[in-house]
Amino acid sequence: MRVMAQVSMIMALDKCLGCHTCSVTCKQAWTNRAGTEYVWFNNVETRPGLGYPKRYEDQEKWKGGWTLNKKGRLELKAGNRFKKLFTIFASPIQPQMTDYYEPWTYDYQNLISAPLGDDFPVAKPKSLITGEDTAIDWSANWDDDLGGTYVTGNEDPIVQKIRQESEEKIKFEFEQTFMFYLPRICEHCLNPSCMASCPSGAIYKRTEDGIVLVDQDRCRGWRQCITGCPYKKIYFNHKSGKAEKCTFCYPRLEHGIPTVCAETCVGRMRYIGIFLYDADRVTEAASVENDQDLYEAQLDIMLDPFDPEVIREAKKQGIQQSWIEAAQKSPVYKLAKEWKIALPLHPEYRTMPMVWYVPPLSPIIDLLKEQGHDAESQENLFGAIDSLRIPVEYLAELFTAGDTKIVVDVLKKLAAMRAYMRDITLGGVGKEEIAEAVGMTGEQIYEMYRLMAISKYNERYVIPRAHMEDAHNLEEIGCSLEGDGGPGMLYDDAFSGTGARPNPVSAGSYANTARADGKVNIFMWDGNGRPDAMFPNTAGSTRAK
Repeated sequence: MRVMAQVSMIMALDKCLGCHTCSVTCKQAWTNRAGTEYVWFNNVETRPGLGYPKRYEDQEKWKGGWTLNKKGRLELKAGNRFKKLFTIFASPIQPQMTDYYEPWTYDYQNLISAPLGDDFPVAKPKSLITGEDTAIDWSANWDDDLGGTYVTGNEDPIVQKIRQESEEKIKFEFEQTFMFYLPRICEHCLNPSCMASCPSGAIYKRTEDGIVLVDQDRCRGWRQCITGCPYKKIYFNHKSGKAEKCTFCYPRLEHGIPTVCAETCVGRMRYIGIFLYDADRVTEAASVENDQDLYEAQLDIMLDPFDPEVIREAKKQGIQQSWIEAAQKSPVYKLAKEWKIALPLHPEYRTMPMVWYVPPLSPIIDLLKEQGHDAESQENLFGAIDSLRIPVEYLAELFTAGDTKIVVDVLKKLAAMRAYMRDITLGGVGKEEIAEAVGMTGEQIYEMYRLMAISKYNERYVIPRAHMEDAHNLEEIGCSLEGDGGPGMLYDDAFSGTGARPNPVSAGSYANTARADGKVNIFMWDGNGRPDAMFPNTAGSTRAK
């Protein structure tokens, strides 16, 4: 047993408002510079929908993730190492700009400089890539809130799969049936296919926390990683000629504070914590024959942080006591392993993803309310879960490789929590039989309610700080935080010339929040101390007095 630590995130989808605050703040912090206009490390998709980029889940087309070869061994779906070698100079199996969108701005100057005429001047859309006039026909949120689903919904890969399996059962009236939001970031997988696809070895998984990063010095822009990632969460910066991806805001985590997307989430739906897992069994778990067994196989390699043998082995592997204690308090361990209400996204890709989701109960509740039923009643909720097959089947294709039983069990636990807590809220006593019906105790139900509904900041985010004695191991070159010339822009030109090496972003340098222009980078401030630039000298003013 080789114990390793993995930083993980869980999102409770019932609490997502679809406000895109997480996307905007991530964009501002990490991808607000030339070459990354179309890049969204974090995006929020409306389901059903095509996702971003379009139909990224269609691995028959994109060949992302892993598959089992004839010998039952893991192999990249895009081909083995020899096939990858022969196609190293051509990587056609990847999304085009039209699958994302061509970023644009508007010709605002025309509004103020157009000559006098009979027609009101307009600001035509201009491509940020070519500078020419462009037509806007897609974007990251084009089918947001089912806005375009009446046209594009039939192209959702999951909808197509469900229809093939049960043509008579599925009717495309989703706008009357269910809708939910699905925020997505890089999965920081235990078995990352992007890392295995990279010819130059630029993508690596940090041993101290499991975060997957791109070494900008070693990246040669082969773009094989884009093909290899089944979630399509690696992007190509056309200005720097480098691959970029979500960094899990590792400089913030090293300082003990959550990611930007989690920090700014309006719905407080994100949880961050530590898993301890057996690294020696990852390949074995990812190689199980049946896709529907992958979820349980991944759970099996997640170790009990209270087990004395696990603790002993963890210390032997150099894991600090503070990290072991963080794993014991971890909200992601409780949600995923202890209560089993969080599920991985597309486990059938065999990457062992480490960003998990609590599936939404809201589609069922909304339908019951519309029909005039009591949406908090245990009997009504359980009955609706068993009979309303469309959302359960859809959720199962997302989170359990099609196994509806696991999803139904999760939804019943969430329904039991609602029914149990309603009795308490109305002045009664929680009925133990409600908890027993889903294999839990009343105490566990109440603890789950506290974490899911009213948890405090330090309960949602249990993040151990980086040890300063290990700081030299954590000084990684990440993507740029701001502006041209940052760590992501290593070259003056994409193909020739080298620029100055940027300062490492690490726990040691993280506290320095001042920028070169004297302003404060609010995303790099840990909330402690008093950055002088945030409080300019107002001596002599009325307010100062």
